[in-house]
Amino acid sequence: MNPLLDRMQTFARVAELASFTQAAQVLGIPKASASLAVQQLEAQLGTRLLHRTTRRVQLTQDGQAYYERCKDLLDDVEELQALFQQPGGAALRGRVRIDMSTGIARQLVLPRLPELLNRHPLLEVELSSTDRRVDLVREGFDCVVRVGPVADAGLVARPLGHVRVATCASPAYLARKGTPHTLADLAQHELVHYVSTLGTRSAGFETLSEDGETRFTAMPGRVTVNSAEAYLGACAAGLGLIQAPLLGVRELIDRGLLVEVLPHHPAPPMPVTLLYAHRRHLSQRVRVVMDWLAEVVQAHLRIEAGATDHSQLSNQ
Repeated sequence: MNPLLDRMQTFARVAELASFTQAAQVLGIPKASASLAVQQLEAQLGTRLLHRTTRRVQLTQDGQAYYERCKDLLDDVEELQALFQQPGGAALRGRVRIDMSTGIARQLVLPRLPELLNRHPLLEVELSSTDRRVDLVREGFDCVVRVGPVADAGLVARPLGHVRVATCASPAYLARKGTPHTLADLAQHELVHYVSTLGTRSAGFETLSEDGETRFTAMPGRVTVNSAEAYLGACAAGLGLIQAPLLGVRELIDRGLLVEVLPHHPAPPMPVTLLYAHRRHLSQRVRVVMDWLAEVVQAHLRIEAGATDHSQLSNQ
């Protein structure tokens, strides 16, 4: 790359990682070189791209606008180089940054990721799994897989299907409190409350009525958590009932660590959506990875839906 493109690449990595130190480590250059590259870029553009403090690095308004166009340009350059470097034509190369829940990553995507990387040896994948909802554009993600309602204005949403939500408890909890068979039985039980922000309270136990409406039943519960791992851990420890996407609890159910209860009083299924930002165009590698993600997730959801339908028929 020429000096300007090198500076743009350095700036993009600093913006995505919010750190000169981490960006320098990823790029394999000294931290001072990363800092100098961004300073030179700012001087060339005549504007400040980053707010720098002792604790964090954050994009300015100009920096955000420049980053979005910069990312497009760097993608174009990588694809153009690949077009002439591979004897068979354009090969997928470069990095794709994605985010999804821990359950989808561990159960669905990571087991099949080797087949994608074997098919495209020059492709690199950065996979983030976090309970918080990442800012796709500001944090430099190419796409994210979301479970639950989507309220991200300005993003393109590609629906992938719905995942069943299971009500679970630990064997020890059921031995102590009894197994609930009806909604009236919930009066004798506790719920582990899951919230995104501690200090708030969950709406309660969710069920889907015959007319398709979501109903909430207030339930006591002495434990409130704000992460998926803590939610599952609290349930396994016998602290109460939980309601979680089946793909996140199936492994624990199969191992006997959790037991599904109240299958005839299901919670509303949760939508699964692939989100990506509006851009002038998407790079070929991002399109390929998104299509692969959609295929992996939808295949699982079809299998799960079929298993659920079979189970319901066998119980009738």
